[in-house]
Amino acid sequence: MADGKISENIEEYLEVLYCNGNNGEQVSTTQLSKDLNIAPGSVTQMLKKLEDLGYISYTPYKGATLTTEGMKIAQKVTRKHRILEKFLLDILKVKEENVHDQACQMEHALSDEAERAICTMLHHPDLCPDDNVIPACDFEFGSCQECFSQKDFDQVINRKFNLLSISELTANAEGTISFIRGNNELLDKITSEGIRIGQHLKYEYNENRMGNYYLVSIDDEELNIIVEMANNIFIRV
Repeated sequence: MADGKISENIEEYLEVLYCNGNNGEQVSTTQLSKDLNIAPGSVTQMLKKLEDLGYISYTPYKGATLTTEGMKIAQKVTRKHRILEKFLLDILKVKEENVHDQACQMEHALSDEAERAICTMLHHPDLCPDDNVIPACDFEFGSCQECFSQKDFDQVINRKFNLLSISELTANAEGTISFIRGNNELLDKITSEGIRIGQHLKYEYNENRMGNYYLVSIDDEELNIIVEMANNIFIRV
């Protein structure tokens, strides 16, 4: 956008694309039309615009996937939405049936500084009320402790790349462990497994895996990671 501000309409499209295809899956025009309650023809026009802006790759009659830049914006707005849902429900005690719509209205106006403050208040949550993973923040920290120790928000730097948690990965995904979320207790558990920032992680989906574990390879060593940890270990993909 000319003034650097991304419109709420664009953010909504990117958010829906992320929620349906955060691993590079192609999302159909029909699915977008249904989720956004917008006519297919209008959706097609917007997808062409988003492609021109560099936010998506669009194939007519098939669908769209997020580019790296589109993913960055989509993760940011999705994170704000899901963390607001948890704040509204757990702290403000808003009725559960009203939480989603109110978060939709607030997510576009929530500043990064306020988002960080809410995250700290909620003790770095990993799941929204619907049990969807809250994306990692886009601040350049390796852990929540590093974030907490930086008191001056003006000194906080934004991360230049995107992250996905282990629990969001599709088969044969791999990348570098770049962020670990959680309080001291959870970080100690993760550290006790020998997991560190900078290690290479590969996830080969096993259809016979146990429901509460993810079998991954970290620096060529196989580990079973429990869901609580998988939601909070993020790799650069």
